[in-house]
Amino acid sequence: MGQFYEAIPEVAIPWILDQKMFWVSTAPLSASGHINVSPKGGDYFGILDSKTFWYMDLTGSGNETISHLYEPGNGRITVMFCAFAGPPRIVRLFGHGTVLESGTAAFDQFVKKHDVKTIPGSRSIILVDVHQAAGSCGFSVPFYEFKDFRTTLNDHFRKRVERFEQGMSEENMERYWAYKNAWSMDGLPGLQVALKTAKEEHVAPIQKMVGPLAPKAYLNERRFSVKHLVMVAISTAFLTLCLLFTGLAAMDHALLKV
Repeated sequence: MGQFYEAIPEVAIPWILDQKMFWVSTAPLSASGHINVSPKGGDYFGILDSKTFWYMDLTGSGNETISHLYEPGNGRITVMFCAFAGPPRIVRLFGHGTVLESGTAAFDQFVKKHDVKTIPGSRSIILVDVHQAAGSCGFSVPFYEFKDFRTTLNDHFRKRVERFEQGMSEENMERYWAYKNAWSMDGLPGLQVALKTAKEEHVAPIQKMVGPLAPKAYLNERRFSVKHLVMVAISTAFLTLCLLFTGLAAMDHALLKV
């Protein structure tokens, strides 16, 4: 039976920190947008207190989480942990996320204050304010044996940085981010440094969705479209005319009385 809490239960914190992987889920505000779920693994997660946690966002080909958290009025994020050994257990943390991009003062201050280990592939830190936590049984989650963390991503970006330092300018991380992390699959802006680099160095972004159903532009039903603005203008003009005619009729009536 599931239970909900307003903060991360103290009894659950050691178990959460002992997990080898978790999942992150975010979504755009638009109903036509795509929900994203990303698996995370490695020693890149921390809990500051019962209402706050963080995780290291490593460089990858996608940037959906960052784009969704940056979207005005959004910021929703959920992470989920599952027990693959021992008693069955699932914990979900619901909250509002903030992006601390690598290279910014906020990122550097957080890393220094909390003694966070970074690697060449470190792209940002996602800091989450929790407003709800939930625990459930996980009876159907299978058993798996943990062997080790993969080092492929860490090795790849370490070698990329080494090549850049050796003089291969095309290997710099900012250009990689500009190519793959400037925009989400729905067309939402992503990493700020990626957008900046793309503009300054004329880096064309990768096409992320294909086929006839691929979005041509991001459609957020909460935003005003040109159609909405035209309707507002017509309504305003109609209301103005009504008030004008009402005023003229009142003046005529007053003159007739005189």
